Amino acid sequence: MKANLFLIPAVAAALALASATDVSAQAMQFISQNQDQRAQHPPEMDAMNALADAGFDVNRSEFQALGIDLSDGLRLVSDAAFSMATIQVGSVAKDDPFLEGIDLIGVSTNMDDLKVAVEAYREVFNARLAEKFGVKAVAIWPFGPQVFLCNADITSLADLDGLKVRSFTASMSTLLENLGATPVTLSFPEVYPALQRGVATCGVTSPTSSNTGKWPEVTTNLYPLSVSGSVQAHMVNLEWLDGLGAEERSSFEGIMGEMEAALWDVALNTNGTAQACSTGGDCPEGGIYTSYDMSLIPVSAVDKEKVADISASAILPEWAATCEASYPGCKDIWNETVGAARGLTIE
Repeated sequence: MKANLFLIPAVAAALALASATDVSAQAMQFISQNQDQRAQHPPEMDAMNALADAGFDVNRSEFQALGIDLSDGLRLVSDAAFSMATIQVGSVAKDDPFLEGIDLIGVSTNMDDLKVAVEAYREVFNARLAEKFGVKAVAIWPFGPQVFLCNADITSLADLDGLKVRSFTASMSTLLENLGATPVTLSFPEVYPALQRGVATCGVTSPTSSNTGKWPEVTTNLYPLSVSGSVQAHMVNLEWLDGLGAEERSSFEGIMGEMEAALWDVALNTNGTAQACSTGGDCPEGGIYTSYDMSLIPVSAVDKEKVADISASAILPEWAATCEASYPGCKDIWNETVGAARGLTIE
């Protein structure tokens, strides 16, 4: 048996959401941001089919098809409109700044460091999700190094001064402001037309996402300075999860764990290929990536240090102040988890 992987028509969406909590525990209403052209799509689909083989009735829809904003995903799962959703953590941190602490700009700029940070934060991250939203992250994974693509000549971060740059997290906006740029908050589907029309001159995303999203069609320069990992999570409604039997829950969480490992593998091993394809390098034929001829700009040590300095002097204290206002004690929690893992302390 294979999962019932259909896109719910927008007209029927309201009925589907209203009835989502009135079905058996094994029936799952799942909304995803991963479309078939993305490198993250196959591991997710493998997991959905594994769930179907284990007896789960998976109804899969996509944010883009339903016209639902990605930033609303956490609330939809919290309200049980969907049993599970893929969430871009930074984009839902407006609902709780503590969540962005897992991947603040400038803290973990390569995938190995990010993995250490995620493991350090996982327990407190899920404790906060359960307490405030009735939700659990059953898989936490990154899209990959978040780099700069611009439709302008750039040789360093200094050239971002005065430009409009796509942002999708609060800490990324702080970085851009400290570089003299104007952050333009856009979800991923909005970025291509924004770059095309000049609403933004540059965007930040992973090499894989930018290539499969066709950003090189509307940008000319790729500056591969990573500032974060764009952490995502498959979040599940706890009431739904707790309604599973012991064997069902073990099976579900095991499949989610295998999917998480596969998605980390994508982040670790595909972005180099995607970057080469975008910048005129070797590009495998017949794959998901398209060959382009962007200019690849060498990253300077000065710019790496600049990101680290802005993170320490502006991003971390600003985040801590915002977080403490809604969750007293969160600064100390971060210091004891991600901070300790990465050798950083917010004073």
